[in-house]
Amino acid sequence: MPGISIHVVDVSRGVMAQGLEVRIERLAGNERVLLAAGRIGPTGTLRELDALAAQCVAGVYEATFEVGDYYRQAGIALPATPFLETVPYRFGLDDVAQHYHLPFKMTPWGYSCFRGGA
Repeated sequence: MPGISIHVVDVSRGVMAQGLEVRIERLAGNERVLLAAGRIGPTGTLRELDALAAQCVAGVYEATFEVGDYYRQAGIALPATPFLETVPYRFGLDDVAQHYHLPFKMTPWGYSCFRGGA
């Protein structure tokens, strides 16, 4: 099924990153078009992306992950100036007939995001 999906795991605690705020925008020149925004659910996914396939066109997109807020809400002590606060991940879609799955693995000190095989 075409579209974009995101799966987020807090690997520092070995749990799905439930409650993490995520936004997906399409970048068109100087414009940003908000396609989806919400919080990661108990399965580690962003349900707001379910209806996104019809809005996907070839181009540049950005997923934004509010990592600092997530860890503060989870009661994790962070420095006054956290190492990670807001993490943008810019990626391109070339063939909108394909599915683009973005697994996002994070800790307060680092992250990994790549195109997965969903």
